[in-house]
Amino acid sequence: MVTALGAVDQDLGVLKTGKEADVHLVRRWVPGVDGSEVALAAKRYRSNQRRLFHRDAGYLEGRRVRKSRETRAMAHRTAFGKEVISGLWAGAEFAALGTLWEAGLPVPYPVSLDGTEMLMEFIGMTDGPTPVAAPRLAGSRPEPDLLAELWQQLRTAMLRLASMGWTHGDLSPYNVLLHDEQLVIIDWPQIVDVIGNPHGFEILERDATHMCDWFVRRGLEVDAGELVGELVAEATARY
Repeated sequence: MVTALGAVDQDLGVLKTGKEADVHLVRRWVPGVDGSEVALAAKRYRSNQRRLFHRDAGYLEGRRVRKSRETRAMAHRTAFGKEVISGLWAGAEFAALGTLWEAGLPVPYPVSLDGTEMLMEFIGMTDGPTPVAAPRLAGSRPEPDLLAELWQQLRTAMLRLASMGWTHGDLSPYNVLLHDEQLVIIDWPQIVDVIGNPHGFEILERDATHMCDWFVRRGLEVDAGELVGELVAEATARY
């Protein structure tokens, strides 16, 4: 990563739009220094006027802020409360990515957080004149051997995550990238504490079912109920 004080950033446009945030491609380099250029992804959470706060009520259960004023504002969805929620999303995703990266899970490396903007590793091809983002798993058609390998990658990642007490919270083939035959899981602001959130097991089951359904549609026979059982066992093993 380029961290020099003289580094320059250039926004190259939107990579992805979402209900809560947009992701931009950013070029960073140090003028006059050959080989210093890197590509980054900048996730920018929307302002309280534009943001939709997709399903955030259920996800925010189990997450609390220390100040009662902020808690009340969040509950009533005031303008200030929405700003607090936006900051919670950005901070939660940055913190989650740091922990998951250190634990060896297949996630983008988190670079920095500034308010409601998070810079992270760009996943894709960077050796051409313009970086090309990795495709989403949803649009891919892997050959049978690769499909089976990708299933094992996903299962391993989900079991490791469950052993840490978490589930993604909004996992689907649209939140998984395929790069060099490796899965990279993205979009972590709503990461859920399976035990601490009253809906934790329900959300875990939904994550597993969404992914299993995709693999089944691609021709790989996997059992969602079996995976859910394994994940619940991992999540509750330390209790």
